Amino acid sequence: MHNKITLNNGVRILYERVDSVRSVSIGIWVLNGSRNEPKKLNGMSHFIEHMLFKGTKTRTASDIAEMMDSIGGQVNAFTTKECTCFYARVLDSHFSVAVDILTDMLFNPKLDESDLDIERGVILEEIGMYNDSPEDMVSERLMSAVYSPTPLARPILGTPATLKSINSAVMREYMQKYYVPENIVVSVSGSFSDGDIRLVEELFSGMSGGKPIPPEKGIYTAASTVKRKSTDQNHIILAFEGPQYGSPDRYANVIMTNILGGGMSSRLFRKVREERGLCYSVYSYIYSHVDTGLFGIYTATGKETERQAVELIVEVITDLLENGITQQELDRAREQSKANVLLALENTVSRMNSLARGELFLGEILRPEEIIERYDAVTRTDVLESARKIICMDKLSLSAVGKVESAQAYMDLIHNKLKA
Repeated sequence: MHNKITLNNGVRILYERVDSVRSVSIGIWVLNGSRNEPKKLNGMSHFIEHMLFKGTKTRTASDIAEMMDSIGGQVNAFTTKECTCFYARVLDSHFSVAVDILTDMLFNPKLDESDLDIERGVILEEIGMYNDSPEDMVSERLMSAVYSPTPLARPILGTPATLKSINSAVMREYMQKYYVPENIVVSVSGSFSDGDIRLVEELFSGMSGGKPIPPEKGIYTAASTVKRKSTDQNHIILAFEGPQYGSPDRYANVIMTNILGGGMSSRLFRKVREERGLCYSVYSYIYSHVDTGLFGIYTATGKETERQAVELIVEVITDLLENGITQQELDRAREQSKANVLLALENTVSRMNSLARGELFLGEILRPEEIIERYDAVTRTDVLESARKIICMDKLSLSAVGKVESAQAYMDLIHNKLKA
């Protein structure tokens, strides 16, 4: 059972004891990601994530690393389009050390210009790695196409041009504007004392700042994009407008995604890979945001087999929309979904993540038993309605990278298959 404290300044603290473990995970979540950034500062949130590890007014980057190593702890961070998280996992006896390091990084970053230059080079290399990965590129190009011109279309890493414009003064100004108390959620899960939570309250009670600035609304528009690139396989995504965070259909949506392309027993895996051998990788997925979402079907296939693979994917989709699912498929996908929930309970980092995401994006934090009940309540009709609501061919988008054809050629292939 979790508890919540809201400080006078708006900082929210969520905590959940797990009696069976000796570790504790602490996450500082900031409701700020790439979609919050002005266009000319694209990449700022991810840049800040890097820079907070480069040292504080009293600790060097080496000091931070050595202190965490000396207590056997782990410290890391990540940035998404909607949030940034700095987190640590340590033994319960070292809770105060971990919180001290994390808050020092957040409240007292050095942001030295020479460090910015070095880290800018690191991020440029990271961008280069993405460009060398066709699976990453096909997804990034899809997001850019379907969400343009809204900020959701922009890459989390930024671009060489926008990164070049960021200096220490601009970064500090951005943090003052967006790293404000009401945008902060501190999530704690594992073994800890009441005194540990009081320490978190004390450290964050002095935080000040203005009101949050809401991001521009994300809008999905069907679009197609292709990028010719010398690759061994062609990477293709068929996409549709998906559910946003907190969708009332989200449990049916998860089960539908699992049945269609969520594992080795899924329809796409069995039909496209196992029975026909047309690809090595094929799966379906959902990316949700606070105001929109994306449902995608990805495959990587050889040039000589891609037409057959795409046609078979359309055939599998059509069969699902017309005939629904079997009870056996529902039971299997339901157990798969429930297992994912229950297995995550064995990891304090996963539990910490779940607390914060529930608070920030879902508007509710459910007990595992409540989540299981909601999965158990999903029917075959619910799954069919979920599929028909999401997979609308008039909202079909496509992204392809490799030795690919024109976007129109792929769309013609798909629509001709639908008419057949």
